[in-house]
Amino acid sequence: MRGGFGRLLHALLCLALAGLVGFLSTRFGFRYDWSAAQSASLAPQSVQLLQRLDAPVEVISYAGESGNLRAAIAAFVARYRAHKADIALQFVDPASDPAAMRALGVRVDGEIELRYRGRNERLQRLNEQEFSNALLRLSRTQERVVAFLSGDGERKPDGVADADLAQFTALLLNQGVRCVPLVLGSGARIPDNTDLLVIADPRTAVAAPVAAEIVDWVERGGAVLWLAEPGENPGLATLADALSVRVLPGMLVDGAGASIGLGDPSFVALSRYPDHAITRGLETTTLFPQAVALAQLTQPRWQVQPLLRSGAQSWNETGAIPKAGESGATIRFDPDTDEMRGPLDLGFALSRLSPRPDRREQRAVVIGDGDFLSNRFLGNGGNRELGQRVFNWLLADDALIEIPDRGAPDRLIQLSQTRLAMIGLGLLIVLPLILAAIGIVTAWRRRRRR
Repeated sequence: MRGGFGRLLHALLCLALAGLVGFLSTRFGFRYDWSAAQSASLAPQSVQLLQRLDAPVEVISYAGESGNLRAAIAAFVARYRAHKADIALQFVDPASDPAAMRALGVRVDGEIELRYRGRNERLQRLNEQEFSNALLRLSRTQERVVAFLSGDGERKPDGVADADLAQFTALLLNQGVRCVPLVLGSGARIPDNTDLLVIADPRTAVAAPVAAEIVDWVERGGAVLWLAEPGENPGLATLADALSVRVLPGMLVDGAGASIGLGDPSFVALSRYPDHAITRGLETTTLFPQAVALAQLTQPRWQVQPLLRSGAQSWNETGAIPKAGESGATIRFDPDTDEMRGPLDLGFALSRLSPRPDRREQRAVVIGDGDFLSNRFLGNGGNRELGQRVFNWLLADDALIEIPDRGAPDRLIQLSQTRLAMIGLGLLIVLPLILAAIGIVTAWRRRRRR
């Protein structure tokens, strides 16, 4: 009787202890990453960033209800919430309102939107480096000023026409980048507080004094983004020389577009990119309507790196290009003209040591198309993401958090045939014999006690 009461009391105490442990686990947490390279926890750089954030963070995931995507995203965000409790996660099903999703620019299932202090940024890839760097950009209080050259028919940064850039500049404004029009003339100079000068396809030739001021801005160490277009000379030949690039004649066409459903050969679609900090990890297709090819000068004054490159079936067409759907009209490469067979570059990233006192790296980007950032084409594929990456790099926002590769070093185990045989022998014969022997000894000892 006493033995039974003792066992009952022991069971009750165990249950009470288990309940107490369970209750305490809801109030106090403890976790430790036992993975080989600490890949199941945040890097110290991310933890330090979260400790500096003094306002709540809202994470909105546009992920469907089917599959395990939501669970994976929740588990990822939980790693951040372990260090910052006021990170809120909300899921929105893109299928619930497709029209609203298109209006928001949501293109990828699982796309992430981060909101912090009235700013927001979108992510189409979910990893620690992308997530932490987006938080870092949103947390910066210093406003960046981007001046868009105006007065010669350029694309308007606040214009709502198809060719203008209001949608993209609104995106930049949400990230702390203020875009303003800049009219040069009558001896006006580019303000010293300008972080980036954008030249977006002048429709009329830029006056010589204005072009001289732009070149002087570059020589003073200023950052510049030049969105060129095929057609008339915009009066920027001196800028092209200062940047060590040359705009090739004609329009870039690509015969490979038909394989992905592009009926207009003047639309260039890219899915592979040269290795550069801007394009590294960019996996979505970008679309460039009516682009122009570029070439670098033989003795460049910059470190010139290809950023965008067309395929082998492309060339710079110098003749007339038929409109999409026009019957009986064809174009073909003509080696007897100024046409050059692809691959051809339509984007360059330039860098050199700045002449400014801080001696930082001076940066410039030349892209042979401005339509890809326009209101009409911004939502196509990865155009929005590419534009963000270009501006982040030009504004020196790429020098962010570098998360080291923390993949497990022992994912691949190579064993000889002898070792494989020994492991098989141990699992199939030795281990069962040991377990059987333990059982026999245990049963024999119990019989002796009786």
